[in-house]
Amino acid sequence: MTTLALSALIRPLLEPRLPANLDVRWFATHEEAMAAVADAEIGWFDMYDKEAMADTLRAATRLKWLNSIYAGLDFLPMDMLIDRGITVTNGAGINAVTIAEYVVMGMLTVAKGYRDVVRAQDRREWLLDSPGKRELAGSKALLLGYGAIGKLIKPRLEAFEVEVSVVRRSGGEGTLRPDEWRARLGEFDWVILAVPATPETDGMIGAAELAAMKADAVIVNIARGAVIDQDALVKALEEKRIGAAFLDVTTPEPLPAEDPLWALENAHVTMHLSGRAQDKMFQRSADRFLVNLESYLKGEPVGPVFDPQLGY
Repeated sequence: MTTLALSALIRPLLEPRLPANLDVRWFATHEEAMAAVADAEIGWFDMYDKEAMADTLRAATRLKWLNSIYAGLDFLPMDMLIDRGITVTNGAGINAVTIAEYVVMGMLTVAKGYRDVVRAQDRREWLLDSPGKRELAGSKALLLGYGAIGKLIKPRLEAFEVEVSVVRRSGGEGTLRPDEWRARLGEFDWVILAVPATPETDGMIGAAELAAMKADAVIVNIARGAVIDQDALVKALEEKRIGAAFLDVTTPEPLPAEDPLWALENAHVTMHLSGRAQDKMFQRSADRFLVNLESYLKGEPVGPVFDPQLGY
């Protein structure tokens, strides 16, 4: 009989739909998880505490398939996943729609000065002019990362008549190769980061890249905080060498109360909420898991597969 160790958070959506003849062990705490995973072949043990989740993985010595709602799993021990030959399915694409919408929201928020409009309403002050006068139409965006999220960002921006250039390894019409985009940074009004967290992308936007951007360029980060040198970004924003930053992710998270990003008028910090700005995440994840479970029990492939050697 196949043994599964599953988080109780997903239980209401899974339990009535699970096949018979499975040994399912539900857990609600880290301590319960450590006991439940000992003999588990299949595991879905997402936790807010990433270190606890990694510890649970280490204890799951018989695990063959790990499922997760998270798209980025860089906090797990990659070497262990590789050594044990564990198949990993992640949450790639589960939150893609809402994150893509968040990018558009962020760009419009900056373009129209909407934060200042909200503050004026709080003061009950009737503004006589718009605090933001930028138009998305006719602007140019550089999109770094063309996975499930990037593929949804591009058409949404094109609907606003934004000219989108995508960075792809293969290049092609309307795209840039990884060795080309830095030389072209000065052409773009928007720089959007939707890349996976890997050693290759760590710190990919630093002082040199920020210096190469237009003086009114806006950087939008819905990837990971680590893809930007945050100290360099703070300095660029303080000195107004770029227009603004819309940051759904930071280093660290949560961002400490004393961090200078909070107080910068040209920094918008949205507390990693983009993927949570919807109510379908768990339902989509449960539906995908059940489809994968049926395939797994038949000896068929599951997906989307996370490659621990690549980090995405």
